[in-house]
Parts: sequence; C-alpha cells; structure tokens
Amino acid sequence: MRIAAWNCNMALHRKADALLRLKPDIAIVCECARPDIMRSRGPVDWLEAEPVWIGNNLNKGLGVFTFNGYTAALDDSYYHTLKYIAPVRITGPASFNLLAVWAQNASGGNTRKHQAGPLRRALTRNGDFLSGANTVVAGDLNNNILWDRPGWRINHQTVVDKLEDLGIVSAYHAITGEAQGRESIPTHYWRDRKKDGPTYHIDYIFLPEAWLGAVSRFDVGSFEDWCGSGLSDHVAMVVDVDLSTAP
Repeated sequence: MRIAAWNCNMALHRKADALLRLKPDIAIVCECARPDIMRSRGPVDWLEAEPVWIGNNLNKGLGVFTFNGYTAALDDSYYHTLKYIAPVRITGPASFNLLAVWAQNASGGNTRKHQAGPLRRALTRNGDFLSGANTVVAGDLNNNILWDRPGWRINHQTVVDKLEDLGIVSAYHAITGEAQGRESIPTHYWRDRKKDGPTYHIDYIFLPEAWLGAVSRFDVGSFEDWCGSGLSDHVAMVVDVDLSTAP
C-alpha cells in the first residue's frame, strides 16, 4: 500500500499528472479545490473513487483521494470547527483510520503561544477514532519543534508526544533516525521557492508504530521535481507499507 501526502498549492486539476506519477493508493492533498470545482475546469477522469473533501474555500481545501480499490469516507467524528482536520475511514485491500491534516495554526487573530492548534485539539476530540484502529496521521502540519517555546500551547513536540502515546510515530524520523527539528531534508521551500531560500520540514506521515517493520520505501520529493518545476512550494512524501507483513 502506498500513501502520499502533498500540499499542491492549488490548481490540482492542472497538476494531477504529478500526483498520479507517484502511483498512490491513498493521497492526502492540501490546498486543492472541491471535486465538483475541479470537474468544471477540465477532465478529471483520474478520479477513480469519490474523494473526501473538506473546507470553506471551494478552491482551497483538504482532499483525500483513493485508487486501486481503496475508498474513503468521512467519519461521523468530524468536527466542523476543525475545518481542515478530516477523520477518514479507509477501506479496500486494507482498512485503517486516517486523520488527514492541513493545519491552520495562526488563524483567528490569536498568537501562537495561546493556541492549542487544530491538530492538538483534534487529538483530544477524536480520541476514540485515533485509538479504535490502526491510524495514520498525514498532511501539512505547518509546524516544527524549531518554533517551540516553553509554555506555548502550539508546541509541535506536544503533538508528537501525544501521537507517540497512541503508538503513532513519524515515518521520516523513525526511518532516517533524525531528531525532530533536525531534519536534513525540507518539505517546504517558503516564499521564493528557491533551493537556498527559507526551507522547513512541516509535512509529515505518521504511521502506527507496529507498521514500521513493514515499510519498504519512504521518499521525500526533490526540490527540482516539485518546487523548481513550479508545481508547488511543497514537495510530496511517499511511504510504502507491506501490510501482509504488518501486525
């Protein structure tokens, strides 16, 4: 099973070929238009199954797309106040829970230190969903412990710790052995989209810890393929899990 996560920076209907080249079974795509809007802008015959999509801006939301016999359904535990955090039931050749994330960490005029952040709130509100089955958490978390400060409710380390308590760990850090905040490969080329400009690691795929031994591939896309080419200011991430060998 292949899971991909990518912030497409809008206009997915024009960039779908790049997503399809990843050959995902499940794709978490941030900043994409609602499916009917994409259909109005051109052929989208690549949509094999009806995706899950949430958001207030019809041109810029969060989508979960499935392929190769997988399907996605928004769970009843979805909270509309957490506009871009989608608890999704994945079924098909394998079944598991997915918490798809496009974290809006600085909305509403509040300062970062006073916000728990949408993902941290979702970990509390969706506790039964997260603990009820094998769960993947993936998307653009818009955070890194580089920005953590003592006493701030938004701290990324708090989310990492809460997920680890649930047995859910970052695939990148588990596989590379790199520490949170010391990532050698960025996922976001901010502002100028230049390789030597401001870069950050803010996109993640968290997996059940029990699946780590079944991971056969984990890739973070290159600047040249995703940003230098003009597709987005984020690169895509891909993980392959052989669930026939997973507990």
